[in-house]
Amino acid sequence: MNITLERESLLRPLQAVGSVVERRQTLPILSNILFSIDGGKLTLTGTDLEVEMVAQLPVETPDSGDITLPAKKFIDICRALPENARLDLKLEQDKAIIRSGRSRFTLATMPAAEFPNIDPIESPLEFSISQQQLKKLIEQTQFSMAQQDVRYYLNGLMLELSQNVLRAVATDGHRLAVCEVDAELPITEPRQVILPRKGVTELMRLLEESETTARIQLGENHIRVELPDISFTSKLIDGKFPDYQQVIPKDPARIVTCERQPLYEALHRAAVLSNEKYRGMRLTLSANQLKATVHNPEQEEAEEELEVSYDGDEFEIGFNVSYFLDALSALKSDQVTIGMIDANHSCLIQGNEDHNSRYVIMPMRL
Repeated sequence: MNITLERESLLRPLQAVGSVVERRQTLPILSNILFSIDGGKLTLTGTDLEVEMVAQLPVETPDSGDITLPAKKFIDICRALPENARLDLKLEQDKAIIRSGRSRFTLATMPAAEFPNIDPIESPLEFSISQQQLKKLIEQTQFSMAQQDVRYYLNGLMLELSQNVLRAVATDGHRLAVCEVDAELPITEPRQVILPRKGVTELMRLLEESETTARIQLGENHIRVELPDISFTSKLIDGKFPDYQQVIPKDPARIVTCERQPLYEALHRAAVLSNEKYRGMRLTLSANQLKATVHNPEQEEAEEELEVSYDGDEFEIGFNVSYFLDALSALKSDQVTIGMIDANHSCLIQGNEDHNSRYVIMPMRL
């Protein structure tokens, strides 16, 4: 095997593929990237057995063959080379020789035959969606995923396919994020799948704000997303996601409407003095006024008052201020509506111009 590559054309797909490779692996081969040449195309593959990334780029060589190189070392070499550098990669016995200008590197390789491949998805459900829409679904919900929860099915993002609607849902048991987009889905009955946290993070890095199509294949145990020149595959979490519809407040009696940005800024200021562990905040509502108060163990206090549209009775309720800020940050509307039932029930936050995203936050006892 003997190929010449431009640094700039190699670096982006190499970094994308290398991002799934973990530094500490139980199998040494998983620290490597698989390089395969066939028919004038170089295919790069990286995996940790949960997520697999495959990228392709054209190369000018009549050669064909497979080789694995240590991911981190090879990426670091490419990053360190000057812009517009050319790399010559040559295989000599069990070593890879990389030359660029006056630089020369010798890397140990491992047999390509040892590199694991995720099995092909059998009889997949296939559909297409724009990268922009898929990115919106993930961006608007991923922050509500649980982290290292014993309820393993919460440590991921649930995708729900129903008639002409693709919905993303995430919850950590204290808050819930739901976002949906219109999509033409070839299904007769709703279906739910759960992507693991790492898969969600890696997919988010790949997606762009463009109308370019993302082709999605869903199997029993895997999801594959085909993008131009790159393919992403992830295992699915085997578990049943909770019935999220039950926790979304229906027809809340107390409705607050206000400008999103001033509310975000006021809560952000107040949060400076909140308890670092519990992040508790008390909201007090009266006629057209919202007051946010926070305390901390050092007996310090912050108070913010804001004019809002509210004509209900006086009312107090506690929340985690970080959850509120995350929801307000995700919303794109200029105005938001906060719906509440009483001090013992969750609140519902929505944008006035965008009803496709909804956020539910459980109250706190303060």
